[in-house]
Parts: sequence; structure tokens; C-alpha cells
Amino acid sequence: MTDQDFHPGLTPGHLGAPVLEPEGRPPGAPRLRPDAPDPHRRRNGLACALTALALVAVFGGAGLAGYTWFQGQRQPPAAVDYAGQGTGSVQVSVPEGAGLSQIASALVRNGVVASSVAFTRAAKGSAAAAGRIQPGTYTLKQRMSAAAALAVLVDPANANGLTIPEGWRGYQIYVAIDRKLGLPEGTTQRTAQEQGAELGLPDFAKGSPEGYLFPATYSVTDGTTAIDLLKQMVERAGKEFSRDDANVVAQNLGQSLYGLVTVASMVQGEADNTEDMGKVARVIYNRLAKGMPLQLDSTINYALGRSTLNTTVTDTRLDSPYNTYLHPGLPPTPISNPGRQAIMAALDPAQGDWLYFVTVKPGDTRFTDSFDVQQRNVAEFNAYRAAKPSGSASPSVSVGASAPASGPAASAPGGAPAGEVGH
Repeated sequence: MTDQDFHPGLTPGHLGAPVLEPEGRPPGAPRLRPDAPDPHRRRNGLACALTALALVAVFGGAGLAGYTWFQGQRQPPAAVDYAGQGTGSVQVSVPEGAGLSQIASALVRNGVVASSVAFTRAAKGSAAAAGRIQPGTYTLKQRMSAAAALAVLVDPANANGLTIPEGWRGYQIYVAIDRKLGLPEGTTQRTAQEQGAELGLPDFAKGSPEGYLFPATYSVTDGTTAIDLLKQMVERAGKEFSRDDANVVAQNLGQSLYGLVTVASMVQGEADNTEDMGKVARVIYNRLAKGMPLQLDSTINYALGRSTLNTTVTDTRLDSPYNTYLHPGLPPTPISNPGRQAIMAALDPAQGDWLYFVTVKPGDTRFTDSFDVQQRNVAEFNAYRAAKPSGSASPSVSVGASAPASGPAASAPGGAPAGEVGH
């Protein structure tokens, strides 16, 4: 028997014996619950949360105020504008290619509208104004509302401009200027002859404006003169012919710049449509390269001062340097005033071996390098013309264009019949 038998309860774990306490805990100290929250930490977290909410409120309010201010700044300010239809009278010219800003500045400069902003906003907000303000000189009033001024400008009937169509010859342009300015017949032509040195023509043109009266719409005011309009046309043509390194291109094509202008004038007169211009230019260059006469009816028409589709055998024997059936190479001057597309065709002709072309009927121009094929195409043209009712309209082609007439064929250089190039 041991001592423990005489001292029950002293053995750890014995029924009624004290439970062993964790090391370091004083005897009798209350035991803490392991999951009980710390009251100090709870007070600190609440304070942080309240502080964060306060900061969010402060900065959020400031951000909202800043965003509202920024949005307000983005909205354009009200434009200064007049009210009503205005008073008095003033002429304002709109040049070719002018944009809204340029037009608005001219209106402000002449006292028509109060601000450029008011006019440009009115124009941009109007579907009717999109691309409809044509070149010309407009009679407006001063101190007009932007909307009232815009209503005048979008009506083409109010554009007092002179429009020169593509392919017109010099004499046609002179007549149009005389009529537009109310001048006696022949005034503009005499002006061109007597004041040719003032036009700004290149030296190689030798005083002849033909080819350099660029087709466009020009503004006309009460003070516009014939010399003013002619100088504007020559200046515009000079800009067009100076594009795309025209001198270098002309040399690469074996031509002078004046030769390129002449080619463009013939392309304008010969092509049935703009899509064919590059091909017509290529035929001209190909024939020149081979030393073949051009045999273009448009050059004969120019010499005779006419526009027709019929070229007779007698016509092809005309004693004129413009008769390209008899004289090889280019005619001595351009034969019309070409537009931008004809100029581009002369600068950048299509690629091909064609030597002949003929417009059998409107929209049907045929190009070939075969003389036999060309003869068949010419025969179709003649048959088409013969089948048309008497007095019916001729095929629609450019000014100066023509086609070989039916009837006996004349012998052209190389044994080719007259009209072998065709149009």
C-alpha cells in the first residue's frame, strides 16, 4: 500500500483534485473567453469608420462640384448674333472652294453677321446648308441674323457668279464675260489681245490665253472688270498646271509643259466621258511616240470655229496648222480650256498600247491597237448614225469632239483612211 492510498485527492486528475492551470496565470484569476471582443479595439475601429465616411463625403462632394463645373465649361458659350433681316445692302463674294470659316469671316468683315461662331453654328445645324453655298457674289444686308444670312447664301439664284464650263474655247468665254458684265460685244476679246501682258500668262504661251482660262465659277461684283475675270482664270489655271511636278511629268512624257496643256485640251474635246480621258491621253502619246499623225477631228473643228460630229474628206484636206490629219505632232496651241480631270489625264495617262479609238455611240468608246478592228468600229459608228431618224440628236460628246463621217475614205499617212482615230 502506498502513500497515495492514505491521501486520496492529491493525485492530479483524481476525482475532486484541482485542475492544472496554464503556466503564468495567477491562481484564482478569472479565465477570459477566447472569442471575447477587445473593447479598446472596438472603439478604435468605429472611429476610423466614421473618419473614412467623413472623408468620402468631403471629397465626393468636391468631386461632384468639380465635375459639374467641368461639364459647364464644356458647353459652348452663347454666340453673339443679330436679330431680324437686317438693313441696307452689301455685296459679299464667295470664292471657289471657300469653307464655312472663310465665308463667316467675310460676312463679319462686311458687317452682315455679328460673329463667325453664330454663322458657322447655324450652317452646321442646317441640313439644307450642307455643300450648297455656291461660289458667286451675294447681295445681303448688314446686321442680319445668322439664320437670315444663311437663307440667302444657300439659294443658288442669289449667287451672282460667272460659270465657265469645261472645254469652252476662248471666244466662247469672251462672249460670256461680255454678257455677264453688260459690255459691248467684242470688249473682252479686245481686252485679252491688248492687255495680254497683264494676264500673267507664261512666256511660252506667247500672249495666247487659250488653254489657260480655267473653267470654274467666278465671283462678279459691281466693280468687276473683264481683265479682273481673265486674270483670275489664268491664275487658277497656273495653279492647276503646277501640281504634281507637272514640268517633270511633261519631260518624262516627252513634252513641254505647254505641250501637256495642249494634250489636256484635246483630251477634253475628244473624250466621251471622264472615265475614258486617261485612255484618250494614252492614244495621243502613243501616236506621237510612233511619229503617227494624230488625225483628231476636234483640231479641225477648232480651226473652222465649229463643233460637229461630221468630218468630211474635204475637211481633212484643210490648209491649217491645226489640221492634225496633214501635220504631224501637236497643234500650235491648245484647242480648248481643259478642266481638272482632263489635266490629270494628261499628267497621268492610262497604261495601254492603243493607237485608235472611236465612240460608236454614247457610252460606247472602243480603244484598240489594231487598224482592222478600228475599221470595223468605224463602220459600226457609221451604221449607227445612218439608222438614226432624220433630225435626231447627235451622240452626246464633249465640245469639239467629232467622229468620222460615212462616205469615201481619204488616204491618210500610212495608208489609213481619214477618221482612223475616231471619236
